[in-house]
Amino acid sequence: MKRRNFAAATLGLLAMPLPALAAAIPVKLFKNPNCFCCDLYAKHLEQNGFSVEKIDTTDMDSIKQKYGIPERFEGCHTALVGGYVVDGLVPARFVQQLLREKPPIKGIALPGMPVGAPGMEGPKSRPLDIYVLARSPIAPGAAPKVYGSF
Repeated sequence: MKRRNFAAATLGLLAMPLPALAAAIPVKLFKNPNCFCCDLYAKHLEQNGFSVEKIDTTDMDSIKQKYGIPERFEGCHTALVGGYVVDGLVPARFVQQLLREKPPIKGIALPGMPVGAPGMEGPKSRPLDIYVLARSPIAPGAAPKVYGSF
């Protein structure tokens, strides 16, 4: 009887999605309280193993300034996760990659609110680039470094 219960429990664990087996990764998400895409983005993160604390603010400019997000890289919200800044609708797989690789950067960003990104559903008109947020400012005129594309 004990073997049957053990086998049933083991099979039950194998059937669970991977994020359910691990502790959720905490994220602080600063967002405008009226931004519906930010809520959808938070749900995307939660479905991929993150625990999201949404912090509503009507002063996103001060958040962007506090965390040093250059204007050309700004997205609609700013998240803090694992010591990194993640700005905009960056897919969870890139956030997971960032936490796995632990590069010596400030974070990553997907500028704007592009259609086809998590939270802005629809067909993409082109591949979307996620950029590196360097710890120090890049030289004027220098091309930003791409972290990944999707």
